[in-house]
Amino acid sequence: MRMDTNQRIATNSTISEKVIYPELSYTITGILFAVHNELGQYSREKQYGDLIEKHLEKISMSYNREFPIGDTGNILDFIVDNKIAIELKATRTLTKEHFRQIQNYLQQSGLRLGMLVNFRQKYLKPARIIRIDHIHHS
Repeated sequence: MRMDTNQRIATNSTISEKVIYPELSYTITGILFAVHNELGQYSREKQYGDLIEKHLEKISMSYNREFPIGDTGNILDFIVDNKIAIELKATRTLTKEHFRQIQNYLQQSGLRLGMLVNFRQKYLKPARIIRIDHIHHS
């Protein structure tokens, strides 16, 4: 599968600038793995969301769930600590559209970092998505 340049840059974890929100990202990733271990790979998106919510409440982390972005009609699954957007999927494979969707949500919300997570995978690999400030079309 070929990725366009913008997508490759946005999802590249070796970007030279320092990692955005490392502690918060680490905490969220731990929750995502705990949820995946508890529910397995064949639950519904809502079940994963409910359990993530319980974990966030347990550690008193501030969050918004199913947060509408302005008047776009788009809804983010979670915004954690007003810093990181989390988009949940329970699908066989992630597509370019899923990456484009979260990038659009980051653009619309002004958030700098998003995490795209597909719980259907046998081994969880949350993707850190950094907002592209200037998308250049060639």
